[in-house]
Amino acid sequence: MVIQRWQSVWLLVATILIAVFCFMPMAIVPDAAAAENGMSMLMPSDMPVFLTVNLLAAVLLFMSIFLYKNTKRQKTLTLVSMLLIVVMIVTETLVLFNWNTEAGAVEWLGSIFLLLGALVFAALAYRGISKDQKLLRAADRLR
Repeated sequence: MVIQRWQSVWLLVATILIAVFCFMPMAIVPDAAAAENGMSMLMPSDMPVFLTVNLLAAVLLFMSIFLYKNTKRQKTLTLVSMLLIVVMIVTETLVLFNWNTEAGAVEWLGSIFLLLGALVFAALAYRGISKDQKLLRAADRLR
């Protein structure tokens, strides 16, 4: 019986994607008061609560990498992180759809795809943790 630890790789990739998202601009907002070209970048750091939730999800995913001996807790942390990622996606979508300016429309950038990728990799990790739990239960029944 060999337990594959691919979920650790998926959790690390999801953590990296969220960390990169924290430093990428989310949108270009037309702004008459901006110095260059009348445009300003909307960053996650412009919304402190949003940035805090991003960092919390990244920390939870990173912590769950090292909880491989306690798969139940690892699954719980991964599930909570996935819920936080969904909240971040919904929040970013609502903020950008409801952003009205007099100078024009908001231009989305591709940063939301980083969150979608993080969600996919977290789901892959969750599936891998579940497979390992089933393998361990089957091995315990054989003993």
